[in-house]
Amino acid sequence: MKPTERLRDLGQSLWLDQITRELLDSGELQRLIDGLSITGLTSNPTIFEQAIGRSSRYDEAIRAGLRAGRPPEALFFDLALDDLTRAADLFRPVHERTGGVDGWVSLEVSPLLAHDAAATIRQARELHERAGRPNLFIKIPGTAEGLPAIEASVFAGVPVNVTLLFSREQYLAAADAWLRGIERRIDAGLPPDVASVASLFISRWDAAVAGRVPETLRNRLGLAIGQRAYRAYAERLASPRWQRAMNHGARPQRLLMASTGTKDASASDTLYVGGLAAPLTVNTMPEATLRAFAGHGEVGPPLRADGGDCETVIAQHAQAGVDVDALAARLQDDGAQAFVRSWRGLLQQLAARGETLGRAA
Repeated sequence: MKPTERLRDLGQSLWLDQITRELLDSGELQRLIDGLSITGLTSNPTIFEQAIGRSSRYDEAIRAGLRAGRPPEALFFDLALDDLTRAADLFRPVHERTGGVDGWVSLEVSPLLAHDAAATIRQARELHERAGRPNLFIKIPGTAEGLPAIEASVFAGVPVNVTLLFSREQYLAAADAWLRGIERRIDAGLPPDVASVASLFISRWDAAVAGRVPETLRNRLGLAIGQRAYRAYAERLASPRWQRAMNHGARPQRLLMASTGTKDASASDTLYVGGLAAPLTVNTMPEATLRAFAGHGEVGPPLRADGGDCETVIAQHAQAGVDVDALAARLQDDGAQAFVRSWRGLLQQLAARGETLGRAA
């Protein structure tokens, strides 16, 4: 049995953190579904910037969109929805087989809206309606300004992947926003089974403290942060408030381990996969990490609901001068800014590509 199959049998979903038109056109995505047990897919502005920038397969659609007068942002969403609705259709059998628990793909709102709740709410609804797929999440950043948008979007019935979470506290704030949206639906007599995941970014923690902590702590903070969030998640699942919502027909918002590709070349390339195994969660990873884990990964003991040694490891980092709360805030802000840079680069890329294709026509 492949390690990916063992994780699946443990109860953790493996999603691919990547999308390209080549994956779709070549049939490779379907082969990954069939052979490596992936049951979903995520995307973000950086992924699409790389996908579109490195491929000519988008040229015809770009040329057609420009002829139709589509501005760069609208053109991007046209391209992204083409890819993601195709991917959603490939995962639709999983979605139906699991009763809507699994088989999801994700599309992010414009990163420029990270601090504009009203505009985020509008765009989330518009994108979900345009996609016309029951298994498409809209990604909304879990920033302070994003929390009202998460609540309102869930209340409106939009499935939400909360992104850019870096700590237990950020996770809990996002989980509470999701639950408020669910409770409003219950109070309004609406079906409360609006799916959601909360995406906790892992590997950036260790990259941020590299060279600042003793060798004995190297590449241990990300796993500890994941363990700490999982403890909070387990406590929420067992709480009377969550159980009341589930008794009304809600399904739990699942914790998703994101950014699980190893950034330290000297560390195991499957560090954040085998080390974050847990039932009723998701791990989303780049294709290289997925293939590495399928080839030689090991499934470690499932995360403990009590957090294991996470508080000890985090305390040791504090003794080494790492302010975890301040770093979480910085990582979230840096992540939001990185997506903005990718977004602007992507739109500039589309405009430049359009000019080149126009001259060649």
